Amino acid sequence: MKKGGMFQSFDDVVLLDGVRTPMVDYCAAFAGVSPTDMGIKAAREIFRRTGVDASEVDSVLAGNMAPGGFDQFYLPRHIGLYAGVPSEVPAIMVQRICGTGFELFRQAGEQIASGAVQLALVVGTESMTRNPIAAFDHRQGFKLGAGVGFKDFMWEALTDPAPAISMIHTAENLARRYGITREDVDRFAAASFERAVAAQQAGWFAGEIVPVENETFELDGYEPRGIRLAGKGEIADRDTHPRPSPAGVLAKLKAVYPGGVQTGGNSAALTDAAAAALVASGAVARAWGRPPLAKVRAAAVIGVPPEIMGIGPAPAIRLLLERSGLRLADIGCFEINEAQGAQALAVLRELDLDPAVVNVHGGAIALGHPLAATGVRLTITVARQLRDAGARYGIASACIGGGQGMALLIENPTAS
Repeated sequence: MKKGGMFQSFDDVVLLDGVRTPMVDYCAAFAGVSPTDMGIKAAREIFRRTGVDASEVDSVLAGNMAPGGFDQFYLPRHIGLYAGVPSEVPAIMVQRICGTGFELFRQAGEQIASGAVQLALVVGTESMTRNPIAAFDHRQGFKLGAGVGFKDFMWEALTDPAPAISMIHTAENLARRYGITREDVDRFAAASFERAVAAQQAGWFAGEIVPVENETFELDGYEPRGIRLAGKGEIADRDTHPRPSPAGVLAKLKAVYPGGVQTGGNSAALTDAAAAALVASGAVARAWGRPPLAKVRAAAVIGVPPEIMGIGPAPAIRLLLERSGLRLADIGCFEINEAQGAQALAVLRELDLDPAVVNVHGGAIALGHPLAATGVRLTITVARQLRDAGARYGIASACIGGGQGMALLIENPTAS
């Protein structure tokens, strides 16, 4: 068996449409909302927008990383049920850390290509705010004088115990390897903010966002669920993190590590969000009677050394192109997750990519990186960009903690 990553191509797998909630800053309006309920909201909206009846769904695939409530075990099942999917339709939880959203599309494509299903609901949802303060050592109680092991789940998860370094350290390793300076990273971050602010002001993101209000989700015979926004706001209808952030302002922020290039301003923002899409066979798409948003053509995933995990998109994109018979010049636009500024810059330098075709509406530094939702959001975004530009192919990709990269090849069905 050939080593060096996994590649799958799909002949007739279609993304009908996709939608997401706003990406809301950590500890803000979505602070009290579980990832399950954010996922239900996004799922209900995709059925409303497409006019597809939830009863037509054959499979529910949902992704979530950190538990945002004690009922996380049931998250995929509850998203499906409260979105109107029949009770006999199965649901599964999917997890590939920051690549989870892409993995949802890959597994949905695999199910459809095998003939097992015709229509799949995919949902990525993440509450960074509701990451728990957790302990794994006290099931047998608390011994007199012993240390108490409660820790911040999210903060601790940012350290990979294999190389014994944090995710920020992996970006610093790439900065040294590729000669990336603090000034380079701050300029890159400033451009991300500038693009996101411009896109927001132009109303571009409104095309993929469902406004979120206080709402109750009813399901006959079962307990109601719902959303209650924190604070005094009555609606969340826009991404909250984009703001003017010139390089000169970012340069004043303290580096996470002495002498390093990464700061809180040039790393991915902490935000809460969910995103949902309907993935279908070509036969279902043709019967739908509308032009689908995109075709899902291929997926590639590959491992890289954990200590430089952020370079993962580069070999994943290379594998995707090589096995698809395409060149970088054939790709009209890229969405590459900005986990950290130095990490994203290293990928661009490794592939010699033109920044003008990458994250043209801003990236995770400006918008945020709600882990399992990110890949779904990036895929929806790149598909919409292809449609707007009239380009044929786009790629969405991300690095993955622990040392992986994943990429999806998306095709515009209306491009000649």
